[in-house]
Amino acid sequence: MPIELAKLDFDELSFADDGHIPNNPRLPLLLYCGVLRPDAVSAGACERLFAANGWGGGWRNGIYGSHHFHSTAHEVLGIVRGRARVTFGGPEGKTVELGAGDVAILPAGTGHKREESSGDLLVIGAYPGGMRFDTLWGDPAEHDRAVANISRVPVPDLDPVYGSEGPLQRIWNA
Repeated sequence: MPIELAKLDFDELSFADDGHIPNNPRLPLLLYCGVLRPDAVSAGACERLFAANGWGGGWRNGIYGSHHFHSTAHEVLGIVRGRARVTFGGPEGKTVELGAGDVAILPAGTGHKREESSGDLLVIGAYPGGMRFDTLWGDPAEHDRAVANISRVPVPDLDPVYGSEGPLQRIWNA
Protein backbone atom coordinates (compact mmCIF):
# COMPACT_ATOMS: atom_id res chain seq x y z
CA MET A 1 0.00 0.00 0.00
CA PRO A 2 1.56 3.36 -1.02
CA ILE A 3 2.23 6.10 1.53
CA GLU A 4 -0.20 8.97 1.43
CA LEU A 5 1.86 12.15 1.05
CA ALA A 6 0.90 15.64 2.16
CA LYS A 7 1.20 18.66 -0.13
CA LEU A 8 4.85 19.42 -0.91
CA ASP A 9 6.22 22.36 1.06
CA PHE A 10 9.99 22.58 0.75
CA ASP A 11 12.98 24.75 1.37
CA GLU A 12 16.53 24.83 -0.02
CA LEU A 13 19.53 25.46 2.23
CA SER A 14 23.08 26.06 0.98
CA PHE A 15 26.23 26.15 3.08
CA ALA A 16 29.81 27.23 2.44
CA ASP A 17 32.91 25.16 3.12
CA ASP A 18 34.22 26.15 6.55
CA GLY A 19 37.57 24.33 6.24
CA HIS A 20 36.34 21.44 8.37
CA ILE A 21 32.90 20.60 6.99
CA PRO A 22 33.08 20.97 3.18
CA ASN A 23 29.31 20.95 2.57
CA ASN A 24 28.44 20.86 -1.13
CA PRO A 25 29.54 23.70 -3.43
CA ARG A 26 26.78 23.14 -6.01
CA LEU A 27 23.85 21.25 -4.48
CA PRO A 28 21.53 22.62 -1.77
CA LEU A 29 20.04 20.58 1.04
CA LEU A 30 16.34 20.02 0.35
CA LEU A 31 13.96 20.10 3.30
CA TYR A 32 10.45 18.70 2.72
CA CYS A 33 8.25 19.92 5.56
CA GLY A 34 5.47 17.62 6.75
CA VAL A 35 5.44 15.61 3.52
CA LEU A 36 5.08 12.22 5.23
CA ARG A 37 1.74 12.30 7.01
CA PRO A 38 2.54 11.18 10.56
CA ASP A 39 -0.85 9.46 10.85
CA ALA A 40 -0.17 7.49 7.68
CA VAL A 41 3.50 6.56 7.86
CA SER A 42 5.47 3.87 9.63
CA ALA A 43 9.16 3.06 9.59
CA GLY A 44 8.55 0.18 7.17
CA ALA A 45 6.41 2.30 4.87
CA CYS A 46 9.06 5.03 4.78
CA GLU A 47 11.76 2.48 3.97
CA ARG A 48 9.60 1.06 1.16
CA LEU A 49 8.96 4.55 -0.24
CA PHE A 50 12.67 5.39 -0.31
CA ALA A 51 13.56 1.96 -1.77
CA ALA A 52 10.88 2.25 -4.47
CA ASN A 53 12.65 5.43 -5.59
CA GLY A 54 16.11 3.84 -5.66
CA TRP A 55 17.29 4.95 -2.19
CA GLY A 56 18.36 1.96 -0.10
CA GLY A 57 21.11 0.71 2.19
CA GLY A 58 19.13 2.31 4.96
CA TRP A 59 18.97 2.28 8.69
CA ARG A 60 16.61 3.10 11.58
CA ASN A 61 17.98 5.19 14.44
CA GLY A 62 18.53 8.83 15.36
CA ILE A 63 21.09 11.42 14.26
CA TYR A 64 24.61 11.64 15.72
CA GLY A 65 25.13 14.36 18.33
CA SER A 66 28.42 15.43 16.70
CA HIS A 67 29.04 17.31 13.47
CA HIS A 68 29.67 14.81 10.69
CA PHE A 69 29.14 14.36 6.95
CA HIS A 70 29.36 11.81 4.17
CA SER A 71 31.72 12.51 1.26
CA THR A 72 30.86 9.50 -0.90
CA ALA A 73 27.04 9.55 -0.94
CA HIS A 74 23.97 11.73 -0.67
CA GLU A 75 21.66 10.89 2.25
CA VAL A 76 17.94 11.16 2.95
CA LEU A 77 16.62 11.44 6.51
CA GLY A 78 12.92 10.74 7.06
CA ILE A 79 11.49 11.60 10.49
CA VAL A 80 8.77 9.05 11.23
CA ARG A 81 8.39 9.68 14.95
CA GLY A 82 9.36 12.39 17.42
CA ARG A 83 11.21 15.64 16.87
CA ALA A 84 14.79 16.91 16.74
CA ARG A 85 16.73 20.14 16.48
CA VAL A 86 19.42 19.53 13.86
CA THR A 87 22.22 21.84 12.78
CA PHE A 88 23.02 21.49 9.09
CA GLY A 89 26.14 22.92 7.44
CA GLY A 90 28.59 22.62 10.36
CA PRO A 91 29.00 24.76 13.48
CA GLU A 92 28.24 27.97 11.56
CA GLY A 93 25.30 26.41 9.70
CA LYS A 94 21.59 26.61 10.40
CA THR A 95 19.64 24.85 13.14
CA VAL A 96 16.27 23.48 12.04
CA GLU A 97 13.40 21.89 13.96
CA LEU A 98 12.42 18.60 12.36
CA GLY A 99 9.34 16.63 13.32
CA ALA A 100 7.43 13.55 12.30
CA GLY A 101 6.65 13.80 8.60
CA ASP A 102 9.68 15.89 7.61
CA VAL A 103 12.31 14.71 5.12
CA ALA A 104 15.79 16.19 4.65
CA ILE A 105 17.80 15.33 1.52
CA LEU A 106 21.47 16.04 2.14
CA PRO A 107 23.86 16.30 -0.78
CA ALA A 108 27.24 14.64 -0.21
CA GLY A 109 29.42 16.77 2.09
CA THR A 110 26.60 18.40 4.06
CA GLY A 111 27.36 18.58 7.76
CA HIS A 112 24.68 17.57 10.24
CA LYS A 113 24.41 17.25 14.00
CA ARG A 114 21.54 16.53 16.40
CA GLU A 115 21.40 19.30 18.98
CA GLU A 116 18.51 17.76 20.93
CA SER A 117 15.61 15.39 20.35
CA SER A 118 12.58 13.85 21.92
CA GLY A 119 13.03 10.42 23.48
CA ASP A 120 10.84 8.80 20.83
CA LEU A 121 12.80 10.11 17.80
CA LEU A 122 12.94 7.60 14.94
CA VAL A 123 14.75 8.49 11.73
CA ILE A 124 14.94 6.43 8.54
CA GLY A 125 18.12 7.06 6.57
CA ALA A 126 18.94 5.86 3.05
CA TYR A 127 21.34 6.43 0.14
CA PRO A 128 20.71 6.51 -3.63
CA GLY A 129 21.59 3.84 -6.14
CA GLY A 130 23.58 1.56 -3.88
CA MET A 131 26.06 4.30 -2.92
CA ARG A 132 28.33 3.34 -0.06
CA PHE A 133 28.71 6.08 2.49
CA ASP A 134 31.61 7.07 4.70
CA THR A 135 31.29 9.07 7.91
CA LEU A 136 33.75 11.90 8.42
CA TRP A 137 33.97 14.23 11.40
CA GLY A 138 35.57 17.40 10.01
CA ASP A 139 39.24 16.62 10.58
CA PRO A 140 41.19 19.17 8.47
CA ALA A 141 43.58 16.36 7.40
CA GLU A 142 40.72 14.65 5.51
CA HIS A 143 39.31 17.83 3.97
CA ASP A 144 40.97 17.76 0.52
CA ARG A 145 40.19 14.06 0.00
CA ALA A 146 36.58 14.70 1.08
CA VAL A 147 36.20 17.59 -1.39
CA ALA A 148 37.52 15.38 -4.20
CA ASN A 149 35.08 12.60 -3.23
CA ILE A 150 32.12 15.00 -3.14
CA SER A 151 32.86 16.25 -6.67
CA ARG A 152 32.50 12.68 -7.99
CA VAL A 153 29.11 11.87 -6.43
CA PRO A 154 26.48 11.91 -9.21
CA VAL A 155 23.00 13.39 -8.95
CA PRO A 156 20.56 10.54 -8.18
CA ASP A 157 18.12 9.35 -10.82
CA LEU A 158 15.08 9.80 -8.56
CA ASP A 159 13.86 11.94 -5.68
CA PRO A 160 13.57 9.64 -2.62
CA VAL A 161 9.98 10.75 -1.92
CA TYR A 162 8.49 11.80 -5.27
CA GLY A 163 10.51 9.73 -7.74
CA SER A 164 10.70 11.36 -11.15
CA GLU A 165 8.10 13.98 -10.14
CA GLY A 166 10.05 15.53 -7.27
CA PRO A 167 12.01 18.75 -7.20
CA LEU A 168 15.38 17.06 -6.62
CA GLN A 169 16.24 16.52 -10.30
CA ARG A 170 15.06 19.99 -11.34
CA ILE A 171 17.04 21.73 -8.60
CA TRP A 172 20.14 19.53 -8.48
CA ASN A 173 20.46 19.38 -12.29
CA ALA A 174 20.00 23.16 -12.77
